[in-house]
Amino acid sequence: QLQLVESGGGLVQPGGSLRLSCAAASGFTLDYYHIGWFRQAPGKEREGVSCISSAGGSKNYGDSVRGRFTITRDNAKNTVYLQMNSLKPEDTGVYYCAAAPSSAPSSYDAVCGLGLGPGYWGQGTQVTVSS
Repeated sequence: QLQLVESGGGLVQPGGSLRLSCAAASGFTLDYYHIGWFRQAPGKEREGVSCISSAGGSKNYGDSVRGRFTITRDNAKNTVYLQMNSLKPEDTGVYYCAAAPSSAPSSYDAVCGLGLGPGYWGQGTQVTVSS
């Protein structure tokens, strides 16, 4: 079963930047998976932040992060990145990456936070934006 590992979270001041990484555990490849980033703030529901198709040709962003966050993937390194710039306190939360096989019906919608959820999740990484 695919295993995902997030890293790169931390404490940053408002206006600062962080880059999150989502890597496949040893022995797994992300080549055939659409990937999404989600976040959950304390007391709030989990929300989709950004998503990218398996080949990287399609990308989508939530309204609250569009223009500030950039999702990319390097399939050679088996890693998906989320570059977060101009961070705001409301970006605080646990960030999760999730994957769905590109061969599955509606899998891109799933990693973009629409319809049924993706089948594979990482353990999450904490992002705190505070002065």
